[in-house]
Amino acid sequence: MATGAADTATPPDLRGFREVQRLAYACAEAVAAQLRPGVTEREAARMQRDWLGERGVRDWFHLPFAWFGDRTAFAGFRIPLQFFPTNRRLEHGMPFILDMAPIHRGFTADIGYSGCLGPHPLHDKLTADLRQHRELILREVRERRPLREIYEDVDRLMVRQGYANRHRAYPFGVIAHKVDRVRERRWAPTLFGFGTQSLRGLASDALHGHREGWSPLWSPYRFSDHPPRPGLWAVEPHLGFRGTGAKFEELLVVTDSRDPEESAFWLDDDLPHVRRWSAEGAEA
Repeated sequence: MATGAADTATPPDLRGFREVQRLAYACAEAVAAQLRPGVTEREAARMQRDWLGERGVRDWFHLPFAWFGDRTAFAGFRIPLQFFPTNRRLEHGMPFILDMAPIHRGFTADIGYSGCLGPHPLHDKLTADLRQHRELILREVRERRPLREIYEDVDRLMVRQGYANRHRAYPFGVIAHKVDRVRERRWAPTLFGFGTQSLRGLASDALHGHREGWSPLWSPYRFSDHPPRPGLWAVEPHLGFRGTGAKFEELLVVTDSRDPEESAFWLDDDLPHVRRWSAEGAEA
């Protein structure tokens, strides 16, 4: 199925996207459990790639990333090359983010997992406060608010919480991007860390959307000044505070249904950050 097929995703399609998203989160939890002081970002990224490769992943929206310490808040990031894994070593009490976007059986996921090697009260506060962003984004997408306005509301919520917007550091300042199915191929090359099939699909969507007045990139700019486009969106609000960053990234399904609850929903609520919030709520 070519790109754009997710616009009319059927339940079997959604099951496929859900399975690869769960596979990616299982990888993040498995790798996080193996992290020890002295491990580098490059080693953590390779651990993710090897774990997924052993389970049949051959293609990528983008190869795995890992950020440690103040790099979780993109401290000093100015150019795209700074996003790639480095020889920064993990230390006790240091936050980390694992980010991967595997394609399996033609289905794409793009996830972000925030953790910390040991106690870190500030990091715990950031991850807890991300819950409000997940709720706000879903509510306003269901209201069919323009993507640009939702972005601005996320910004305002971050300011009220006392945090800085760190997803603005991503190329085009995106908080989300559209994902689609791709064809399965035995050989799936990458370019600058991104799968060439996915890059072509995103470029095709951008060209097609430009003609129709929408964009596959959810940004603070004018080209995102339109209601949510039906399909699947990888959404990643990213909070930062004084060298500590935290985010989640997961798939949001948008449909053309007039029923508010069916018009938009998170693909899966059985994810590590959602389970963490549920546990914290039960304790409270």
